[in-house]
Amino acid sequence: MRRAVGVVLAGAALALTGCSEHQPEVTFYADGQSTAAAPMVYCDEIVSDCQDQGPPIDLDVRPGQPVQISLPSEAVDTPWVIIVQYFNPETGEETLEQEAFTDGQRYAYTATPPTDQDRVAVVEIQQIGAAYAADQEGTPLADEDGQPQLVARAVWSLQNSQN
Repeated sequence: MRRAVGVVLAGAALALTGCSEHQPEVTFYADGQSTAAAPMVYCDEIVSDCQDQGPPIDLDVRPGQPVQISLPSEAVDTPWVIIVQYFNPETGEETLEQEAFTDGQRYAYTATPPTDQDRVAVVEIQQIGAAYAADQEGTPLADEDGQPQLVARAVWSLQNSQN
């Protein structure tokens, strides 16, 4: 039972194009397997020119096993967010964790299931762009604290093919 976790993109302002700009890869390692993932979506810094790259990476991860994530400097040099969804096949319960990194120092993350029965179901990395979400009139959309909603410029994702 996999569910995609949310991504905030600039909606109608996106223009999907076929640029050949270098697109950094994120490496996922779990259960003795490693795979490099191109971004599912990759945009310029102001999220005005985006490329849709395709589906998330599939990787088999057994219950209780962690997933190690390694990010390139192109992603770490800007704020980034990791969202991890865990799934317990015995109880059907899902747990969601989210953490943001803004110091430009965190190149790796280990997603460790809360229990030995839980599996890492989805891992999503969002690189934050220099843009904010806005309505049709260009008015910034604010969160519950009145802060502008930031927009992801790139998204990498892994889905556990065992779910």
